[in-house]
Amino acid sequence: MTALLILVVALAATLVVGFAVRSRAGKVRASAPAPSPAVDDERLTRLAEAGVTPTGRPIVLHFSADWCGPCAAVRRVVGQVLTRLDADAPDGTAATEVELDIDENPALAKTLGVLSLPTTFILDGSLTERFRISGVPSAADLESALTPLLESRHPKS
Repeated sequence: MTALLILVVALAATLVVGFAVRSRAGKVRASAPAPSPAVDDERLTRLAEAGVTPTGRPIVLHFSADWCGPCAAVRRVVGQVLTRLDADAPDGTAATEVELDIDENPALAKTLGVLSLPTTFILDGSLTERFRISGVPSAADLESALTPLLESRHPKS
């Protein structure tokens, strides 16, 4: 009887943790500013080493790996959203997409606090982290996170 009770409790705990993790997957979360200038300097240095430089427009940075199945879905979602936004952009380019392999950029992944794949960051034109997404975002959520950054770059007249 005790073994059955332990099994039921373990199953219930597993379900609660699973639902909590699943509820956060793919959600766009606003990022907090860097805690100190030194941390921000290290982040900018690591980004530059990986080839991510300020473009003056938003950057969608996503970490992936060859062995990551959901990373292909992130590629599709980001591609769809950026194609749609590029069509409305005055200069034909709304945002820049950068995909980095986590196995080739472990130092940057550690600096940015990447704990799982896929992880996507939305950076403004000066490389300030504005949003973070763990898992596969919906196209609507990704577009709604990018839109304010685009509007601040091209205010409507």
